Amino acid sequence: MTIKQSEIEKVNQYIAENQKNVDSKYRHHYHVMAPIGWINDPNGFVFYQGEYHLFYQYHPYSSDWGPMHWGHSKSKDLVHWEDLPVALMPDQAYDKDGCFSGSAIEKDGKLYLMYTGHVINDDVVFQTQCMAVSEDGIHFEKFENNPVISAKQVESYGSIHDFRDPKIFQHDDLYYSVIATKSSENRGRILLFSSIDLISWQFVSILLEGDESQGIMWECPDLFHLDGKDVLIMSPIQIQKQGFEYHNISSTVAFIGQMDWQTGKLLVENYHEIDFGMDFYAPQTLEDEQGRRIMIAWMQMWDRTRPTHDLGHQWSGAMTLPRELAIRDNFLVQSPSHFIYDNIKIQAQYQNIPLKAEPVVFSDLIDDATYLKIVVDLRSAQQLEIRYAQHLESALILQYNVDSQCFTFSRANFGHLISGNEPELLVERSAEVLLKNQILEIELFRDTSSIELFINGQVTMSNTFYEHEKGKDLIFSVEGEANILELISGNIN
Repeated sequence: MTIKQSEIEKVNQYIAENQKNVDSKYRHHYHVMAPIGWINDPNGFVFYQGEYHLFYQYHPYSSDWGPMHWGHSKSKDLVHWEDLPVALMPDQAYDKDGCFSGSAIEKDGKLYLMYTGHVINDDVVFQTQCMAVSEDGIHFEKFENNPVISAKQVESYGSIHDFRDPKIFQHDDLYYSVIATKSSENRGRILLFSSIDLISWQFVSILLEGDESQGIMWECPDLFHLDGKDVLIMSPIQIQKQGFEYHNISSTVAFIGQMDWQTGKLLVENYHEIDFGMDFYAPQTLEDEQGRRIMIAWMQMWDRTRPTHDLGHQWSGAMTLPRELAIRDNFLVQSPSHFIYDNIKIQAQYQNIPLKAEPVVFSDLIDDATYLKIVVDLRSAQQLEIRYAQHLESALILQYNVDSQCFTFSRANFGHLISGNEPELLVERSAEVLLKNQILEIELFRDTSSIELFINGQVTMSNTFYEHEKGKDLIFSVEGEANILELISGNIN
């Protein structure tokens, strides 16, 4: 069934005519955003015909959540993105209230999308799985026989009212899809389905189920093989805090282990939070032509205030930097996509700067599209503090305590307040970072209203912020003594 072109053309015409009204004050330079309106989950992240394609949950008519469309961008280098026409919109009986999250796969030169049809009847939600196909990767036709996975196929294994976010992939001679649902006890559950042709689907197994501490619903699953391990990433709602982990109202988790394809079960060896920032959700991955496993996520969080919406800027949400993944010591580690380094123009370099009693101030290293590499020797220090974008008494604060091995990022009292539904106001997060030879290494990527930190190859932190006035100072201070071995500043273009 062809999407009603007259209707989808109206959507794209609205975007073209109204995107000029968007306030660009907090807009990004090298992160994926929609041209106007609201976005959330990344969808259909795929390498297709020599380019990276990213679809996303999209409500073009408001900077607030609404009936979900699929927005669409593509890139050759994961840095410079081109907006493409809206790919899907809710226009059929089985998806009339939203084309919810899903994924993409190439077959015989065509691009297939698998997505969740979202329907509300008499205030009751029903969710099924649907397919669409494209000859050119831009214009999509929905299958005549949607949904391809119906209520009858899931009612014995999960909730048809919470059954969403299919991630499609190929293993051996079959196509598989992992799909999120929950048990009658409100525990997260991931189901596995298989198909020989992407049209006819069969239930395989309950791949994994959570316990009572692991959230009331799991979303956005993604299963892949990496460095000899099988990895299931997904996003649990209201998972319980564990030390530094899971402080956001909704979180992201990597389960690492081995897949038993005979039983369709994931044998879990360990699990951990993926990102220790306050704005990271619903990650999805692809494998490109070089065999790299690359992940991207929504750089925002549910149930939070959104300054760009509250200020009437007519947009809300963006994606994180794409990150290349690896398994090290049974832990999922992330590094910025290698493409980003090709687009960094180095502005300044410093070496061997002693830190003692007096703070060291740099006033020329901060821009809206800044890269910083900071390497500090802390062998004679108790604590390091870096104040980023200092303006008057306000700054974003990066702090490392040597004794506790605790790294903290704080946006407290900085710019517009971002508050949420957490039991206590969440304005900072911490993570354990182990030093090698007492060296702390931070890579910082700033894009107008976001800051992403990659710390000692172990921890990432993704956060947004909306400053009132532009802060220009970068200030280092230390308890004890330290040495800035290397400080590199660059601009990303």
